Parts: sequence; structure tokens; C-alpha cells
Amino acid sequence: MTVNAKITARLTERLKRFQPILSSAKARDINESDTVVIVTDILSDLLGYDKYSEITTEHSIRGTWCDLAIVINEQFKLLIEVKAIGLELKDAHVKQAVDYAANKGVDWVVLTNGTKWQVYKISFTKPINQELILDLDLLSLNHKKKDDVYCTFLLSKEGLLKDALGDFSNQRQATSKYLIANLLITDSVLNSIRHELRHIYPDIKVQTEDIKDTILEEILKRDVVEGDKALQAQKKIQKSIRKLLKKNKPEIEKEPAIK
Repeated sequence: MTVNAKITARLTERLKRFQPILSSAKARDINESDTVVIVTDILSDLLGYDKYSEITTEHSIRGTWCDLAIVINEQFKLLIEVKAIGLELKDAHVKQAVDYAANKGVDWVVLTNGTKWQVYKISFTKPINQELILDLDLLSLNHKKKDDVYCTFLLSKEGLLKDALGDFSNQRQATSKYLIANLLITDSVLNSIRHELRHIYPDIKVQTEDIKDTILEEILKRDVVEGDKALQAQKKIQKSIRKLLKKNKPEIEKEPAIK
């Protein structure tokens, strides 16, 4: 996604401005309340949200509290859980923020201590699932590098309005090891491999099940074909196959099976 020069200039200049502020705050080990103040300034001055109409504080959701929320056109877009700048971000903090998002139906959660920003995509499955999409350390970013500046664009108002996080998430999912691993053991891929093997060894009969067993037992690691993430990948693949079969049913019926 292309970022125009004006936005890039703002992100570059203000990232450079906030880095010494964050370094000083970290050295002083400021508390959570003071960290919230800096995070609010980052959201406004660096990321472009209106401090008075788009950033809300201490928002209550079904009896629980979220430090900050981004609201655009009266819709919640981001929920932000802030921890003290010296505190290490942990799984327990993520769970709390995800619970906030699930109760409000918000797709994105940000967990931050001011320097580190972790962005999670919420999947409204049973149970609720979250996936870490972006993990930034603002102190480690180089304002002179285009890719580093682009990472801040993903969190910006302009990026949010263009669904830059969604595109970034889809790009990650499209090349995830879970999706690719489970694609390797689909019938269409196994048949393609079998077809190529027939060219290499025309006198040898190889069954797709033999190929699948080799892939599962000798090539792939167990974690990419088992567990929740593997199951999610398998569901995506099956959904895609069903859609393709429905669309191309007449053509598929005419196509002879590979022998």
C-alpha cells in the first residue's frame, strides 16, 4: 500500500521526535498513568488521531475497563491496553485486552507500554482467538528506513481508514507456514506431485497416500499440521475448495481423474 509524501513526512519527523521522549521516560521508569499520557500524545501527534474526538480514555465494557479506545464515526476501531513503560508485556495482559474487544466486537487490540506496541487480530470464533499481527519497538525503528516508517503507518488513522492492518494481516496469512503446509497435503497438490513423479519414474506406481505420508512423516513438522492454527488453516483451505467446486462444478465433472 502506497503512503503519500505528506503522511510519510509526518510519521518520519514525529517518530524521530518521540524516540528521545520515550527513552527518557523509560530511564525514569514512569508509572502507568504517565505512560498513558505519552501514548495518547503518540496516538495524536504521530499517528494522526484527533485527541478530543477520536481518542477516549478509561472506557468501560461490561464492567471491565480499557485504558484507551479509538473511535471513528462513532465506531470502535481499536482498543488499547497500556502498561507502565518499564513493564514487560505478557500473555495475561493480552487476554485482558482481548476480553475487552470480544465484549465490544472490535477486530483489533493494541497492547503497549509506550515503547513496544503489539497488535492483535481478534477472531470471533468459539473460543475467541487472537493472533499477533505486528510487534513494534518504537525505540528500535529507524526513521530513515521506509519499511520502519511504514510500520507506524499501519497504526495511523490514515492506515486504519484504508484497512492497512487488514491487508498486512492477509499478507501474513497468505504466506503462513500453517497455510502452506496444509496446502501441500490437499488432493490437488498431491495429484500434481504424483503427476510430476510419473514423468521422473514412468515405470513406478506411486499413490497419493504414499506422497502424503512422506510429507507428513519426513518433511513437515507436527506443529504446522496439528493444533489450533493448523486447524484454522485447514478450514480456510476447505472453504476455498468448496467455493471453487461450486463455481466450476460443470468443468470439474467433465475433467477425467488422474490415473
